[in-house]
Order: sequence, then C-alpha cells, then structure tokens
Amino acid sequence: MASSLTTPRWTHIAIPCGDIDRSTAFYLAYTPLVVLAERRDDDGRTVWLSHDGQVDSPFVLVLSMVFKDAGRPQPTMAPFAHIGIEVPERADVDAVADRARADGCLVWEPRDMPDPIGYICALHDPDGNVIEISHDQGVYAAVQSRWGQRPAG
Repeated sequence: MASSLTTPRWTHIAIPCGDIDRSTAFYLAYTPLVVLAERRDDDGRTVWLSHDGQVDSPFVLVLSMVFKDAGRPQPTMAPFAHIGIEVPERADVDAVADRARADGCLVWEPRDMPDPIGYICALHDPDGNVIEISHDQGVYAAVQSRWGQRPAG
C-alpha cells in the first residue's frame, strides 16, 4: 500500500495487555474508538483502535498481547501517566463515570480542576492503565487556535 504522507506524523501509541479481547471490549465500551485493524502472528495479537473516519490526522491506540504474557495484567501507564480523551459535553464525563463506577473501574470521581485541565474523571482499563475522560480541557481548541484548519500533508 503506497502512502501519501509528505511530512512526519505522530501516528500511534502501543501498550501491552494481558487479555486483548477484554481490553478491546473496554475501549469500545468506554471511549469513542473503533477497531481499525486486527493482526495475529505466532507471538501474539494486536488490535488497532482509532476514531471512526479519522482520515486527515490519524492516530491509533495499538493494543498488543504477547501470547507468553497472556492472562497477566500489563500495566504501563499508572498511577498518573494516562491516555486522555476529551468529550464534547460535561454530561459525557458524568455518564462515563457512572458506567465505570458500576463496573468497578472508576479511579478518579468526576471533578472540576483548575485551568486548563477542565472537568475530568479517570478509569482503569483491564490492565490497570489510567484513561482520563475530560470536558473543556481545551486540547483540541488549543491546536485549532494555534494552527487553525489546514489540509493534512
């Protein structure tokens, strides 16, 4: 497959997991990510997750399970390192927190934080990694303000 990439891009972050099916189900349930691709070889399996239809500036979360480590949690981002996902509405943070609380994976209760952090909560994925859900954090707005809308290159 030929690439039309003309400038370097930040494309993905890869994290190990002990149960790739459980981890994939977690990310599909708690984030806006969808499965982009799945791969398997003699050593393990990977699942690529991304935003549906993200074409101009793709970014992928790669979940990777090495068969020899299957069944053992593989925490990489804890206690503060985290994956951050910004949602459009404050109520979206509350809704995710309510589901995570019921499922026993809520780490930080929803709270207002000083600028520029916004309104946040956090969950543990099946391996113990921290996933932050935020509203009004301004990451997207800061990028748009700094660089505006440009065609991807």
